[in-house]
Amino acid sequence: MKKTLAIVSYSIESVNSYYAQIRALFAESIIVKKVTIDDINTIKNIDTDVVLVPSYDMFEKVKKYIKKDTDIIFANRTISRVGLQKIMEIKKSSKVILIDESPEMTEQMISVIYQLGVRHISLESYWTVGKEDINDKPVIILGQSEHLPAYAKKIINIGNSLLDFNTIMDIGIKFDLIHMLNRQDISKSYVEVESANFGLEEILGMLNSRESQLDILLQTIDAGVIGIDTEGHIFLFNHNAEKIIGLSKEDMISKNGIELFPHIPFKHVLRDLESIEEKLIKIHGEYVVVSINPLVHSNKSYGAVAIMRRYKDTEKRQHKIRKQLIGKGHVAKYHFNNIMGRSSAINKSKSIAKRMANSNSSILITGETGTGKELFAQAIHNSSPRKNYPFVAINCGAFPESLLESELFGYEEGAFTGARKGGKPGLFELAHNGTLFLDEISEIPMNLQVKLLRVLQEKEVVRLGGDSIINVDFRVIAATNKNLKSMVNEGKFREDLYYRLNVLPLKIPPLRTRKEDILFLFEETKKQFNGNFMLAEKAKELILSHNWDGNVREIINCVEYLVNLDSRIIDAKDLPFEYEENLDTEMNIQIQREIMIEFLKTTSHDLRKYIFILEELKKAYINNRRLGRRSIHKIAKSNGIFLSEQEIRRMLIELEELQMVKVCKGRAGTVITREGLNILEYIRLG
Repeated sequence: MKKTLAIVSYSIESVNSYYAQIRALFAESIIVKKVTIDDINTIKNIDTDVVLVPSYDMFEKVKKYIKKDTDIIFANRTISRVGLQKIMEIKKSSKVILIDESPEMTEQMISVIYQLGVRHISLESYWTVGKEDINDKPVIILGQSEHLPAYAKKIINIGNSLLDFNTIMDIGIKFDLIHMLNRQDISKSYVEVESANFGLEEILGMLNSRESQLDILLQTIDAGVIGIDTEGHIFLFNHNAEKIIGLSKEDMISKNGIELFPHIPFKHVLRDLESIEEKLIKIHGEYVVVSINPLVHSNKSYGAVAIMRRYKDTEKRQHKIRKQLIGKGHVAKYHFNNIMGRSSAINKSKSIAKRMANSNSSILITGETGTGKELFAQAIHNSSPRKNYPFVAINCGAFPESLLESELFGYEEGAFTGARKGGKPGLFELAHNGTLFLDEISEIPMNLQVKLLRVLQEKEVVRLGGDSIINVDFRVIAATNKNLKSMVNEGKFREDLYYRLNVLPLKIPPLRTRKEDILFLFEETKKQFNGNFMLAEKAKELILSHNWDGNVREIINCVEYLVNLDSRIIDAKDLPFEYEENLDTEMNIQIQREIMIEFLKTTSHDLRKYIFILEELKKAYINNRRLGRRSIHKIAKSNGIFLSEQEIRRMLIELEELQMVKVCKGRAGTVITREGLNILEYIRLG
């Protein structure tokens, strides 16, 4: 039967504060009764096993209602870190009044605050000062206080007092619940508590440090561990045991392991003090390999320990060892700090990718050629829980179908003509526990798409020419510069595989949408090549106006080209794309002039509305998205511009006829063209 505890204090607020701490640490193991000074006259007696009181004067008031054999705990109180911070922010040399629930409790709390390191102010008890002393002085209260005078001007509420470490330890000892004060509970319940009991806190820290080391050791072992004493009571039960048995540590500790697990031969080991190695048993219909060893020291038995692993996990260990014997390592070299850029667009992509790294779901990275999709994939792997395992990359467009299949699945000896003696593990196996990066996933043949989907669903693979099933556990990151959704609609890519891969979509922005990164990337790349050239202003202008279809990869090629020119000053004529762009300008200048004239004729008195639409389409273009007429209508309305959806539709059609926008079918929206961007820029400059 559970023991009972009565929390007695002056106010219900302080009672609730202590109750919350006790419940957080001991859960439902203690029946707690709440008692305030106002309740005494109605209940007449306090009938519990233990009574917790905050001060001696409170005890004097209630002791006649307490049975003689009842245990008494006098609470040592403290304050929260937030409360202490509020006190530390009080102006230096201030004289401050402190109000607690009684004179004795007030003096006690003043001592606690001084002990916590407060030296910059002078504290006085409310119960020893006169009214004139309170008028202009700051007043500290703990939670709600019925003693707070109405004439107090500056009030600092530091929150209800809290139970200190040694009081919690006293409660644990009185109720025989010390085993519940593990490091997780203490850290959770005391993360915001400032303790004045430094000696006890130090001891707890040392004990928790040892316990942490043991916990780390137990959690590092890739096996379930159950320890029992000579009576069969469980004193050790790690996380892997929880997963195998299907019960939590809290449910198991102090229970009788011999009775709970009759299929584990604990009784035999305790009786004969002999180990039992790798016995195959069944738990919840699943085969488990268990070894039991007696705990003996100085010829005295202290119990037994069972170490267990799922049978399928032992198979996985064999595959892991086999991979090490093969000796082929796959390592990700890049981290997020290797992804350069200052723009909000690239930083947003990095932020999203960092959050994705913590997940185990498949990622589909999309982006134009040269945007750094593999760089992102490696950075995600190196920030994930799988970072200590292989990063295996393959370009699906670099192999013919038959060779790609053997690379992915591996093969057994003699599977086909030319097969390596002894066979070869596939990339699925090599990526076990790590990450498999499938670059240019759009190029994978339809026949292999079916097989890939099955591996992703079942996490099982069979080598070519083999018949044994190999369990694999890897995270897949795929990348493409094509629109997979369109390929699905065209029947060129399986829809089920698309949705299996596109769980977490990640878009990498092209350089043209983040112009502010271009010169920065140029300079950083120049440092990598040890280049010592300087860019003339005309060269900078041309670099900024260049479209950079090859993105970061094109910048790298351009810088490498300029480094090899061995020129101190790089002018516009030295750039590898300058001549090509001038031709383009000469060819199109007349066309753009004609479009401009026609545009001004078409828009006439509605020019402002047309410019508004073009401005919004440009913003969408920079953010790599498209706008429909409904979206434009909403934006116009929010900006106080009257534009009906019908009017927007007409204007978009006219702009498309002028080749300034491209209106897509259905709900795909509208995108501004290069001509539209050029003419908009011309109007701005005009």
